[in-house]
Amino acid sequence: MSKTNYDGPIHRDYARGRALKAEQYAAWADAFDQRLPRRRPLVGLDLGSGTGRFSPMLADTFGPVAGVEPSTGMRETAKRSSAHEDVRYLPGSAEEIPLEDESVDYCLMFLAWHHVTDRSRGAEEIARVLRPGGVLLCRAQFSDLMPDLWWLRHFPHGAEVDAAMYRPLAEEIEIFSAAGLMRSPGLVRVEMPSAETKGEVFERLRLRTLSTLVRMPDEDFRTGIAALEAEVGQDPGALVPQESITMLVMSKPDASEA
Repeated sequence: MSKTNYDGPIHRDYARGRALKAEQYAAWADAFDQRLPRRRPLVGLDLGSGTGRFSPMLADTFGPVAGVEPSTGMRETAKRSSAHEDVRYLPGSAEEIPLEDESVDYCLMFLAWHHVTDRSRGAEEIARVLRPGGVLLCRAQFSDLMPDLWWLRHFPHGAEVDAAMYRPLAEEIEIFSAAGLMRSPGLVRVEMPSAETKGEVFERLRLRTLSTLVRMPDEDFRTGIAALEAEVGQDPGALVPQESITMLVMSKPDASEA
């Protein structure tokens, strides 16, 4: 199974293919706010920041942000399209975060953890840059908790391709725990409002910017898109189902918890 090459053509359509509505941004901002330290402003790290989908929102809501992204194409797109006076986009990766020890109050990884090759090293680096009491917000999928996505059912072997990218929840918690982070509270679910129509989702999916779609054979992608188009065409204005989305929340102990 091929990996996702974010320096290939995908970065040109990524921002459009992964766009969120205002209601969805508001739901994520609230979910993050509930689990972050109460003081403001906070210094944030958007690790795997891509084209800057979340960095400007984090800066507006919580304080200055470093967006760290290994893909040159994605990072340069972010600098052009998601520029913000309180966001700096830097080359780097989870295994090599270009920030000083204990320099950030939180780290967001939004659907990026599964791309990390050396997870132990990545977890150690996240723990290194977090301040005591700092929080990791890891929006991820877990192979033992995969969602039943309405659109993915149309793609041959889509569910297997999707699940193959992820690992069980307990395994991921163990990796972060070994690096010195603790569950606080661990797995949470974020209820995402139904803000998009099936027609809107279809137009984004056909851009093939999701890792699941990139990794499946071209023939399976074409078959799935055709089947999905047939369903969506019956009622393109129908709202998509509300989603219950998994996020792993870990923290670095402060002096009182050590």
